[in-house]
Amino acid sequence: MEKTFSKCCKLLAFVLMIMMDQSYINAQGCVAIRSGCGNHLARGAILSKGDFESGTNFRYFHSYKHFRGKHEETERVENATEVINDSFFLNFQLRYGVTDRLTASVILPFVYHERSSMYEHGGNPPGGFGDRHSTFSHGLSDIRLSLGYWLFDPGTSSNPNLSIGLGLKLPTGDYRYQGKFYNQGPSGEAITSGVDQSIQPGDGGLGMTIEMEGFYLLNDQITLSTNLYYLINPREQYQTTNFRGATSYLSVPDQYAARIGGLYMLPVKGLRIYAGSRIEGIPSRDLIGGNEGFRRPGYIVSLEPGINYSVRNFTFNLTVPVAIERARTQNFSDKQRTRETGVFRNGDAAFADYLINAGFSWRFGRKKIPAIDAPLSI
Repeated sequence: MEKTFSKCCKLLAFVLMIMMDQSYINAQGCVAIRSGCGNHLARGAILSKGDFESGTNFRYFHSYKHFRGKHEETERVENATEVINDSFFLNFQLRYGVTDRLTASVILPFVYHERSSMYEHGGNPPGGFGDRHSTFSHGLSDIRLSLGYWLFDPGTSSNPNLSIGLGLKLPTGDYRYQGKFYNQGPSGEAITSGVDQSIQPGDGGLGMTIEMEGFYLLNDQITLSTNLYYLINPREQYQTTNFRGATSYLSVPDQYAARIGGLYMLPVKGLRIYAGSRIEGIPSRDLIGGNEGFRRPGYIVSLEPGINYSVRNFTFNLTVPVAIERARTQNFSDKQRTRETGVFRNGDAAFADYLINAGFSWRFGRKKIPAIDAPLSI
């Protein structure tokens, strides 16, 4: 009960912070996955010319389980040396139907992170001081702008259909955010320095996004749908400081995500259930640009149940992806050192057991095409 109350207080503080500060994409722990699949599945993604849709999505996770490769290092939790990330995301989206086939969208993302550890505040025992403290970050993250185009005219060939999207990810989030670290100064005092890569509000890169979303109405009750997303970050690295106050070079990595699933219409009007799977990850090498700088590559495969309720132009969505496979893969320097020494090297990262995604959307304007909406997700 006390932990639940504490999390509710943090959520309230996060919302109030955004309302007052206006100063967040997504992650699943130390593997900083800041972006993900598009906000719609099925025909709910189609807007007629002149239509608008506004929406809000909330996402939360609690990461604490450490993996090296696919191996879980259970001793970290047993010894109380695990790194804990509590992350809250709140995204605002506006979409506009330029034509019946072309849609423009903008996403304004905000984030609040709390990172608890020992090693950043004096060191893990037995060699360190053994004190657990937290660092924090919050604010606006990297804004996304995109255009999506349906390959088939929704008015004449609406099932199946596939949309191809291109966009920009702007480096609007603070990627050199600083927090307080304890027991790090010459005499053990606290210092202010750059927070961990996993809780930086932005990644520092001007990126290009490639997206696809499609659907197939199997029958009157079942709709199959899919989303694919890839972020290309050409910038190789940037310089900041680490928890010791020393210079650190961090990578600006690519990111990817994919979902596939289906919606089933229940007897209750407007109520549907969703079942699917998803994968999100960061590769060890980028498609464009160099690979120097520190990164924690890896991926998460999840099963994703959810519900969807629509009434008139309003839609509410809730999904809870549950991890079934997590892996912290080798990064560029891991592979280099493995080749040079002949000894396999693989860093670790912490992951969450599950995510909570909740959102709503409101469509207004002319509406020619009936919507079959699906879970909002980032």
